[in-house]
Amino acid sequence: MDDNLLERLAELEHEQWVAWSRAVAAEVSAERRRRLEACWVPYAELSEAAKEEDRVWARKVLLVVKASGSVLGG
Repeated sequence: MDDNLLERLAELEHEQWVAWSRAVAAEVSAERRRRLEACWVPYAELSEAAKEEDRVWARKVLLVVKASGSVLGG
């Protein structure tokens, strides 16, 4: 697996999550909002544990692409 592609997809997943969490932030408790806000940073600034959570979803995307028979990087 291309580690660079995995990281790019993980970063994209993080950006998507930030957009979603900002959209729902007004609907959650103040405590939960504080936890969400702590992760509203660029992907590069996340802890390795948080990055790995995004990589889990990036790997799922790669599995779907692979199962579809698509060729990446062409």
